[in-house]
Amino acid sequence: MRVCMLAYTFYESDARVIRYASTLAERGDSVDVVALRRPGQPNHEVVNGVDVHRIQERTINERGRLTYVFRILRFLFRSLWIISARHAGRPYDLIHVHSVPDFLVFAAVWPKLLGTPIVLDIHDVLPEFYGSKFHVSEKSLVFKLLVLVERFSIRFADHVIVANHIWHQRLVSRSVSELKCTPICNYPDPKVFFPRQKEKKDGRFIITYPGTLNWHQGVDIAVTAFAKVADRIPDADLHIYGEGPEKDSLIRLAQQLGLNTRVVFHDFVPTSQIASVMANSDLAVEPKRAATAFGNEAASTKTWEFMALRVPTIVSKTRVHSYYLDDTMVKFFEPDNVAELANCILLLKENPEIRERLVSNATSFIQANSWDVRKHAYLDLVDSLAGLSSEAQPGQPSSSRRPVAG
Repeated sequence: MRVCMLAYTFYESDARVIRYASTLAERGDSVDVVALRRPGQPNHEVVNGVDVHRIQERTINERGRLTYVFRILRFLFRSLWIISARHAGRPYDLIHVHSVPDFLVFAAVWPKLLGTPIVLDIHDVLPEFYGSKFHVSEKSLVFKLLVLVERFSIRFADHVIVANHIWHQRLVSRSVSELKCTPICNYPDPKVFFPRQKEKKDGRFIITYPGTLNWHQGVDIAVTAFAKVADRIPDADLHIYGEGPEKDSLIRLAQQLGLNTRVVFHDFVPTSQIASVMANSDLAVEPKRAATAFGNEAASTKTWEFMALRVPTIVSKTRVHSYYLDDTMVKFFEPDNVAELANCILLLKENPEIRERLVSNATSFIQANSWDVRKHAYLDLVDSLAGLSSEAQPGQPSSSRRPVAG
């Protein structure tokens, strides 16, 4: 099968896109990925059997709406041209488009007109994502227009994949039929996220946050909480890996709190390398805000990856995290509660037996919900859409099962 994946993201840092593409390539399918480019990266590269075409450079620094939209529209028209040209030369059997934004699906209009099935994979629900990023109300005209864009994009696609079961319920309630929509979570890939021996850290206790530095991620909450207990745990440091519009303000916050040497900021690290960094942590923190629908319902990929790496994790008790996990697997704290997060950091730092108990229970959950266990739902779905298999019909059956504890 010949597949094209389109994503307004950096391939090497998007574990969800990597999982799909590498799984198809490993079984012998031909996979093209059309994605973004970081400064200095080649336009084309073969990564573990996947042809990665980087068609547009991007720096993640958008604070204004017009800048954000302009860059996406530019990417849309470039990808439309490239996909159409490549399809004309050697037709694709399937186009898999990753959102956000939803309307990138229209870049596949030429293959669609020629009968190629289109999958729209919604990583983040666009109206809620935009509302959170730019503080737009659900009652606003912009939000309502984005819901219409969502509906038109879904109607254009032959099938929709969505990243968690709560968003599956939301989409079914407003934009798509249940048979046309399949929830597939961000299951960790055991080939990348597996337990490994920790490296020496000169006696330091390392607390880690890796990910995008947006306001809704709540990293400022983690920095402020760490400041409250830093004097009581002088051998602990907070390491922050990632990039995003809030990075400069987070660095200033750490300086204002007198944590210049205790809160360490790192640049982007590819998924293939960040797993080793994460595995070397003593404790992880996922401090997402729940003030918006998006923050409350956007599942953290890194939480499950830390669980797979056997790293104890403190997690904001958002709606989506409570849906999948419980306090036997992770240490929950109430979202936005700096004092409670500080107490959780202190508790787990001083009690290795609690950390070990969380790790043990989390491991049982991950064993039942790794990508190796769950990937067949995706493969059956795309094979069915491409007419290569009659074993599964779109929207059925194992892909819709909620992850469960082992």
